[in-house]
Amino acid sequence: MRLETKYAEQLISLLEDAQDVGLPHVVFELRPMDMDLQPHQLSLFETIGEALEYLDNAAGNNYLPGDADYPIYYRHADRLLEEIKQANSLTINNIDMNRNNLENLKEELKRLGFKEKVAADMEKQIEKGIPDFTLSDKVNGNKGQVDLSLHFRQSGQSDNYYFNKFTVALNTGKALEEGQKYMVISPNEQAPGKNLVKSFENVTEAIDFFKAQKGNSELAAGKDAAHKVELAKMENSKVNYVANDFQRTFRTPAQTQTFFVERGKGFTAEQAANMIQGRSVYRDDLLNLAGDPYAAWIKLDFDSPKDRYQNYTTNQYHVPSYGFTTKEALEKYQIKELADPKKQEALMQSIENGNRPLITTVKDGQDVKLHIEAAPRFRQINFFREDGKPEKREQFLKEPKLEQTLQLNKEKGQAKEQEQGMAV
Repeated sequence: MRLETKYAEQLISLLEDAQDVGLPHVVFELRPMDMDLQPHQLSLFETIGEALEYLDNAAGNNYLPGDADYPIYYRHADRLLEEIKQANSLTINNIDMNRNNLENLKEELKRLGFKEKVAADMEKQIEKGIPDFTLSDKVNGNKGQVDLSLHFRQSGQSDNYYFNKFTVALNTGKALEEGQKYMVISPNEQAPGKNLVKSFENVTEAIDFFKAQKGNSELAAGKDAAHKVELAKMENSKVNYVANDFQRTFRTPAQTQTFFVERGKGFTAEQAANMIQGRSVYRDDLLNLAGDPYAAWIKLDFDSPKDRYQNYTTNQYHVPSYGFTTKEALEKYQIKELADPKKQEALMQSIENGNRPLITTVKDGQDVKLHIEAAPRFRQINFFREDGKPEKREQFLKEPKLEQTLQLNKEKGQAKEQEQGMAV
């Protein structure tokens, strides 16, 4: 029986799925005119009785068991899987390698905090055999939308793919609603009266593509072209309209930074999105030039020129030598979440990833909700109202500073003098 077939991968996938759903008994035929076994030639059954009954009926239709002119066979899925793998060992080795590569990439994306949709899109591109491709993701930030572009490439020496870097771009415009996308709509010269529509999740890519158009074109946003909001318009290769609330996004280049990763290790998507918004993140898995591990807070230096790769350099504040640690900094303030060990751990992890978590503190004798962020450069914690406006951190200290105490005593003294004056 010849089981060498170019459909080995599909057959293995089918048989593994059949076992999972409780159909482990297989009857299949091998025709002389079509000796490559294909998935459609397999019939799957729940019980061996059903399989053998089908086999008997097939024998009455000029099919015979074994290696006759029209052979038909019965196998348990386990045995057939093993026989197919043995007959296609070289193909299976490549399949296993490719599967391992794909699973490793999925694990790397998960570890770095990218959405499941990104992993699904990656798998589709790899299945098509595209050697280099870029995928998009996005994060709604405090200062606008952060677009993420993930870069994948295939090895020149094997079929393996690698994910070595991703770029973040901070756009100050309003973030898209769920289910919406950017679109560049242009006339279809091959089909007059119809339009070409190219969709984007990344506003930077959409703007760049729109600006590169010739003739007439439109940049819009929405669920689809039938439900769009026009953002910009081009006539005769010149941009003649940009919506008022989109002008800053359209005319101001996005702040960008490329982050390099190695086998799923590096800055996560969340950390990178927070860093491009100007916040600091904590890493305890950094290595110096000698290969020794160390911990530090890291912040992009927007005040210095970019390097030759068009990336911002970074400032580092080593822990504990710089004098700022998360727990000690938080414990100076009246933060109610610190009383619960689980909430404290979650709060510390969030702030170390560069987020602005929401906490509960006390102001004027009342509980209030505020956002906080780490400012390791100044060895401080910053407080913000929910509308983003800053609050003075001193009013939330557990122990007011000396000047606050003196001011409070002064105010009390003035109030007492006024009371005495009124009494006279």
